[in-house]
Amino acid sequence: MSEKSQIVFMQARLIRLAAKKWNTDIQKASSLLSQYGLLKLIEDGFETFHTEGDQAVFYDLETILESKGVDIVAALGQ
Repeated sequence: MSEKSQIVFMQARLIRLAAKKWNTDIQKASSLLSQYGLLKLIEDGFETFHTEGDQAVFYDLETILESKGVDIVAALGQ
């Protein structure tokens, strides 16, 4: 499998995980991650992220959102 395919699969897994953890739909989770550049971050940091589990990467993404002052619930409109 090409690296690009692996990146896309990782992004998809993390979007699904975010939707589940945040109790929202996949589209909203994807939009939030995209809005704050986190899907691009996954692509750029894939060499590091692919050595970690999805839960660890998701924790990193949430930490980044929090450091930016993002209220996830409010950002999702819930």
